[in-house]
Amino acid sequence: MKGMIGSGFSFLRQPRVLFGPGRIDELPGLASLFGKRMLLVTGGRSLEESGMLQRLLGLCAGHGVRCDHARVTGEPSPEVVDGIVERFRAVGIAVVAGVGGGSVIDAAKAVSAMLLQEAPVERFIEGREGFLVHDGRKVPFIAAPTTAGTGSEATSNAVISRIGRDGFKRSLRHDAFVPDIALVDPVLHCSAPRNLTLSSGMDALTQLLEAYLSPSASPLSDCMAWSGLEYFARSFLPACGEGSDDVEVRAGMAYAALVSGIALANAGLGIVHGFASSIGGRIDIPHGELCATLLYTATRENISALQESDQGEAFLEKFSRAGCLLSGRSVAGTAAGCEALLEQLELWQEQLGFRRLREFGLERAEIEPVVAATRAKNNPVDLDNSALKTIVEERW
Repeated sequence: MKGMIGSGFSFLRQPRVLFGPGRIDELPGLASLFGKRMLLVTGGRSLEESGMLQRLLGLCAGHGVRCDHARVTGEPSPEVVDGIVERFRAVGIAVVAGVGGGSVIDAAKAVSAMLLQEAPVERFIEGREGFLVHDGRKVPFIAAPTTAGTGSEATSNAVISRIGRDGFKRSLRHDAFVPDIALVDPVLHCSAPRNLTLSSGMDALTQLLEAYLSPSASPLSDCMAWSGLEYFARSFLPACGEGSDDVEVRAGMAYAALVSGIALANAGLGIVHGFASSIGGRIDIPHGELCATLLYTATRENISALQESDQGEAFLEKFSRAGCLLSGRSVAGTAAGCEALLEQLELWQEQLGFRRLREFGLERAEIEPVVAATRAKNNPVDLDNSALKTIVEERW
């Protein structure tokens, strides 16, 4: 099994992390360290309705920082990114700040990466025709997440999508795109509605599990992933229920999401995120919802394939350990731990009502091309097309 310390490993640089209640008020002062003009990228209206947007604008004025504002609704497309870049390329933006969910952070990250470029963003997106390697020049970037899911505040990529039969969901990526500062304030998460908390949380869980089970994992990425799983286990259900306005609970989920980003950036992701690319480009499905609906069946197929493999024991032990943690059960033996994990994931799938793929518009006829387009180099085992088809069909 790869990832053992004797074979060596690398670990990417991380942002300067500022974590804790009330830290969003530090944003204007941090922005002023880079210059006197900030582009603030936010989502819909929630930041404005909470009064936080006006508060930030007032604090910016107090620090002598001029603040331009752009909104992003939905997952960013090339057109959205290019439109914002065209509006602000020539005005001398010194720093970009993204305050919002994962899509807002990705959009703002892409804008910071493109303000110093002349070509449109699609030329730099992995896997697109005429792909260009980005030179890494960017405007400094501060990420302040308002949901606990993608971990984009700690990653080097921004996910860009175009939805449709010939659509795509791929990354703009460079090591330099890791945010300069991750400003994680769990108070901002307390107003997130239950459905968003649930889907974002399942995204974080999927990332933590896939990074932990990756063949490219290292002892250091495992520490990150396991720590995140511990906080997820104690915080997820309370955040979706009576603890939704408890800052300590929200802090637990915010931490789990943050370290999921660190872990995935250094270990890679598995088959669920392979489907996130092949399915996410075809239908308009929130990324967290896709993770939620596929995680149980994907985990079951992974465990089944590993049990038939001659080299699967080390991965099965990891699955088992995660099963004991997430289920809160102490069991004897690897097989029992794996079963505990599957039972817990299936229980959440049923109790929390994860929606099926057809509810988001995936047609049955699209399953075959989706399977053909799905790959995941950091899955713990190579799944054949039959297993991939089973994963999708069971959640169709």
